[in-house]
Amino acid sequence: MATKTRVALLMGGRNSEREVSLSTGREVLANLDPDRYQVEVFDPATDLGRLVAEAGNFDLAFPALHGRLGEDGAIQGLLELLGLPYVGSGVLSSALAMDKRMAKEVLRAHGLTVATDMLAIKGQEPHTVVAKAAQQYGLPLVIKPIGQGSSVGLAIAGTEGEAVAGLRAAWELEDRVMLERYIKGRELTCAVLGNNLARALPPIEIRPAKGHAFFDYAAKYEPGQAEEICPAGLSDKECHGVQNLAIAAHRALDCRGISRTDFILDARGIYYILEVNTLPGLTPNSLVPKAAAAAGCSFPKLLDELVRLVFEKE
Repeated sequence: MATKTRVALLMGGRNSEREVSLSTGREVLANLDPDRYQVEVFDPATDLGRLVAEAGNFDLAFPALHGRLGEDGAIQGLLELLGLPYVGSGVLSSALAMDKRMAKEVLRAHGLTVATDMLAIKGQEPHTVVAKAAQQYGLPLVIKPIGQGSSVGLAIAGTEGEAVAGLRAAWELEDRVMLERYIKGRELTCAVLGNNLARALPPIEIRPAKGHAFFDYAAKYEPGQAEEICPAGLSDKECHGVQNLAIAAHRALDCRGISRTDFILDARGIYYILEVNTLPGLTPNSLVPKAAAAAGCSFPKLLDELVRLVFEKE
C-alpha cells in the first residue's frame, strides 16, 4: 500500500481573521483525501511548540491561515527554519503581498496599474491628513489599513468627517493606513494556480448585496451578502485581460502555489489592482473553490494540486 503524505494543517492563529482561518482549515481537512493524506491539525495560537518538536514527522505543512502571523511571512519563516516544505508563497512574497503599500510599489514597478494613495501614520493630525487627501483625490476616499486582510478596517468615506472617523478606527488596528483614491467600476477577482508556469482560473465578478458599499467582511463570509458571478460576464478580450494581469501580479510578487488578485475595472476599460492575496480563503463561501469548480476542478483536486506544487521544480 502506498505511503500516505503526512500533512501538518495549520489553522486558527491569533488575529482578527481567526474564525475565517478555522473555517478554511475545516474545509481543507474535510477535502484532503484520507486515502492519500495523514493529517494532523496545529493551531498556531497554542501549538507552535508542538509543531517545532514534531516538524520532522511531516512531509509538508498546509497553512490554512489568513492575516497577520499567518499570511505575512511570519509562519513561513518558522517553517523555513524547521526545514518543512509548505503550501503557498515564500517569506518575502507573503510579506510583500500582505503589506498593501509595498505590494503596490512592486506592482507599479512591473508596469501594473494601482490606485494612487497617501500614507497616514498614527500620531498625525487626522483632519489635516484627510483634508490633504480629499484635495488630491476627491471624495469618496478609501481608508485601508496596510496589513489587514478580509477587508478588516476598510472603509469608503463619502465625507471628510466619515474619513476622519474611518482613519481613527483604522489606527486602532495598526499604525500605518492608506488613504486611497476611490475607483468606481466593476469589482473582479482572479485566482492563479501554479509557480513560474502559472495559469489563471476563470475570473469572478462580485456584486455586494444592498447595504454593502463594497465587498466587506460580512459580504465575503456571510452567505447571500454578495452575488458572485463565475465565470464573470466579460468579453473574451476582457477575460483574457484580467487573467493575464493576475498572472503578471503573481509573477511580480514571486508567488507560489496559489494567489488571488482583486481588481476594479473602470468605465474606460482600465484594470486597477486592489491587492494580491497569497493565502486566499478556502471556506464554503470562498471565491477560489468556485473559480476552480468553474474550470472543472473539484475542491479535493485543487488541494491535490496545491500539494503537488510544493515540490514542483521549474
